[in-house]
Amino acid sequence: MLWSELYNLVLDKLPGTSLQTDQRPFIYIDTRKQLLHWIDIDQAGNKTYSVSTASNGLGNRIDSFKTPIGIHCIKQKIGAGEPLGMVFSARQATGRVSNKTDNREEDEITSRILWLDGMEQGFNQGGDHDSSSRYIYIHGTSDEKRIGEPVSAGCIRMKNTDVIDLFDQVVVNDVVIIQ
Repeated sequence: MLWSELYNLVLDKLPGTSLQTDQRPFIYIDTRKQLLHWIDIDQAGNKTYSVSTASNGLGNRIDSFKTPIGIHCIKQKIGAGEPLGMVFSARQATGRVSNKTDNREEDEITSRILWLDGMEQGFNQGGDHDSSSRYIYIHGTSDEKRIGEPVSAGCIRMKNTDVIDLFDQVVVNDVVIIQ
């Protein structure tokens, strides 16, 4: 399937939403391959990054510690201008910078945060399936050595340099498809 066909299927599934519909690039996360694709519809600027999704697999229920699937959008961008490795707690920069890359002891959120909002009512939006209230992010990590393996607690982890690069390319309301 062409990227443009996938994007059009998303728009057909969610008519009348506030999603960016002016052929903005979008994010496609392939959980089987542990890859995040940033797709420019005209395919002039596509990028692919390795990621880590949940060690518990896929699922949308609150407290499942699984990566939610379906159509999302970027609700908020957090961390612009912070240094590489800045550690965040409750979406606030702590002032502490981590230079660790093999930190299995802590599930640190570092460098940048892209907070996701589910777009499919009753599936990943609302009730006990709400991605936003689960605080599902695309974010940097101090556990970069395990990027490419499903080891997170539900979020999508990226290498710090990669999440900063992605952060600089996206805008609020850009589409994120997780499969």
